[in-house]
Amino acid sequence: MEIESFVKYLKYEKRYSEHTVKAYETDIYQFHNFIYTDQKKPLSSELLEYNNIRLWMVKLKSDGLSSRSINRKLSSLKRYVNYLLKQGKIDNDPLAKIINPKNNKRLPEFVQEKQMNKLEDLSVFKEGFSGIRDRFMLELFYNTGMRLSELINIKHGDMDLMAGAVKILGKRNKERISPLNNYTINIYKEYLVAKKEMDFSVDKNSYLIVTDKGNKLYEKFVYRKVVHYLSFVTEIDKKSPHVLRHTFATHMLNNGADLNAIKELLGHSSLAATQVYTHNTFKKIKEIYKQAHPRA
Repeated sequence: MEIESFVKYLKYEKRYSEHTVKAYETDIYQFHNFIYTDQKKPLSSELLEYNNIRLWMVKLKSDGLSSRSINRKLSSLKRYVNYLLKQGKIDNDPLAKIINPKNNKRLPEFVQEKQMNKLEDLSVFKEGFSGIRDRFMLELFYNTGMRLSELINIKHGDMDLMAGAVKILGKRNKERISPLNNYTINIYKEYLVAKKEMDFSVDKNSYLIVTDKGNKLYEKFVYRKVVHYLSFVTEIDKKSPHVLRHTFATHMLNNGADLNAIKELLGHSSLAATQVYTHNTFKKIKEIYKQAHPRA
């Protein structure tokens, strides 16, 4: 089945994260199941056509999906179509004439600096290995702005205390180096001691952050932890590892960091992806202006 071979291509040739592969697979099968009532039939090239895609978009819209979600699903389908074109399975791009719905601009949510500082209160964290591990995990997110998938895959050998930095393997296997502040380094040293006491491996090829049983982290585990701790300090609606990434970028920009430097630290391929944070910064500037200018 072409969808299965496409999923293998994403996993083993493109080496996309498990989360990304699953998202592509889910979107394409959703389109497949919309076309067929018999879900066992393969998605033939004859039915991968403009009219069917338009009907699917109408269905998604009527189901209440946002333009952003619909565009993400179309992006998944586009990636699948490009794969089929490369393989010679289809001759024409049925998405060529599709006009994507316009996204409503949504500013990234982030945690305020004062709120993040509240996480320094040790009473929030349990004693022992799990508490130190959780502190270190949240601090790595906030110190580096790394993605969830990036944190899960960091190994001990990626930490360089002499240089005060960590090597991060980002999207499309692109490596970047992120500085570590002294606060994070000190927590890391505590974490190392606690991990050794648990008799968990600290070999350079072993995963840096592990579960309570010493196993590799998984996404739901990290997500639950982040939501739990952020609930102590903020009431924003969205609480997630990605919000900590937004928080890192916004705080860096608010404190005078160059936008290009933030782009490199985040591992963005283009400056356009980083510029969204300037909106939050401008909002802060306006607030300061209103407070400080006598005629504001």
